[in-house]
Amino acid sequence: MAHDLEFDHEHELLNEADQAAVAQLIWEQETIDLRTVGIDIGSSTSHLLFARVTLRRSPEGLSSRFIVIDRQILWRSPIILTPFLPDGTIDARELARFIHRAYHDAGLRRSDIDSGAVILTGEAIKRKNARAIDEIFAAESGKFVCATAGHKLECILAAHGSGATDLSRRRGECGLHVDVGGGTTKLALIDRGKIISVAAFAVGGRLLAQDGTGAWTRIDESAHRVAKQLLIEASPSTFAEETARIAIARRLATIVVDQICGSARYALGKALELTDPLSRTVEPAFITFSGGVAEYIYGRESMGHGDIAQLLATEIVKQVKARITIPVIEPMERIRATVIGASQFTVQVSGKTIYLPDAGVLPVHNVPVVHLGLDLSEHIEIDKIVNAFRRNADVRDVEPGVRLALAFAWDGEPDHSRLLAMAKAILQFAAPSGRREQTLFLMIDGDVGASLGRILHDELHLDGKIVSIDGIKLQELDFVDVGEWLDPPGVVPIVIKSLLFPADHSSS
Repeated sequence: MAHDLEFDHEHELLNEADQAAVAQLIWEQETIDLRTVGIDIGSSTSHLLFARVTLRRSPEGLSSRFIVIDRQILWRSPIILTPFLPDGTIDARELARFIHRAYHDAGLRRSDIDSGAVILTGEAIKRKNARAIDEIFAAESGKFVCATAGHKLECILAAHGSGATDLSRRRGECGLHVDVGGGTTKLALIDRGKIISVAAFAVGGRLLAQDGTGAWTRIDESAHRVAKQLLIEASPSTFAEETARIAIARRLATIVVDQICGSARYALGKALELTDPLSRTVEPAFITFSGGVAEYIYGRESMGHGDIAQLLATEIVKQVKARITIPVIEPMERIRATVIGASQFTVQVSGKTIYLPDAGVLPVHNVPVVHLGLDLSEHIEIDKIVNAFRRNADVRDVEPGVRLALAFAWDGEPDHSRLLAMAKAILQFAAPSGRREQTLFLMIDGDVGASLGRILHDELHLDGKIVSIDGIKLQELDFVDVGEWLDPPGVVPIVIKSLLFPADHSSS
């Protein structure tokens, strides 16, 4: 009897070991750990951070989608002034040295990093600078997303990256987010977590700045305009006097607060607008600030950096207190709002009803996604769809003729008349002349990929390459990699690169 008991116990232990092995195997099959880097290169400052992102396969049915379950910040770099050469171009060699030092100080090698997002803003997006920056990351081609953020996209990145959109969602209120950077200020009106309008204007904390000798030689166009309005000579010798810099900062702060209030005391405020004014369909219940100037607004920084950021913040605080009654709330991130951190990689596999007449166009990397964001369950209104695609492409600073992916969820019956109307809308937006030079990708949450592709080519005679993929869920600000055709089983793998904002998941 004793022997039997001992045998049963041993058998039980073996079962536990087997169960542990199975559990470990399931974890490895269903979970992905990625080391990622997010790099922000802007007109004024540059910085980066490393993070670990853990993804797990979605538990919904037989989904092939992975979702983020944890995000941990591994290391944050110091914030440096973006290095510029005397001719106004970014010093790519010095920037490369900074990035190399960051890897070294974080104890990481380039080969340790699985993915990355490089966000270029302001001066960095100019062609001569973007080309030099591309060379820095040439070895990581396909591993890094390099996103150039125009004014509207930068508004969105700042609102998400600061945590302002999440704050609006949690409070169930409308908020106005104000990102005051080195050369521009970005506004985003957010209603219960949804950005409904954005705007930007040329006011920032480094419109006046010192060079390496301490002379106030950086005098941007906006500073020249304000100085002219105030009858101040825009020269290094004049700006060496603090009273002149205070006067400039005070007028710039008035323009900022005018924009926050939706009023204009000076015509100059209108002249400095970089986009259409903010559409104020809802009144905000609170205000949040981010950007380098926000470090001073919230008292997180007290040291000057050879510019007027501190003076501008002081003047903004004075005028906000005097003119605005709704509360000012500190968001999760301030100066690091645009370096939304690492890319979140999710993995999906296409449905089997895809349209791929030329498999040679694959694989591709870093295709920007323009999401429709409309309900297609009822009547397909061509003009409404075209306008939505145009609006969302404009916000992303994506031209319709470039290689891009149009994403939407298909609801309702897949009858021919509805599919034809959708195809006509796609053609009107992406190829109004009927011809495209760059491949057009359709990413559809539904089972109509093959049908739409055939209609575009065979019935509407689209002259150009098209890949129509169904069974894919995407969202705004995504990029996608599309892998090679797998036959069998007759599908293509999709890697989705989403910007992972700090409020989305836990961080440390």
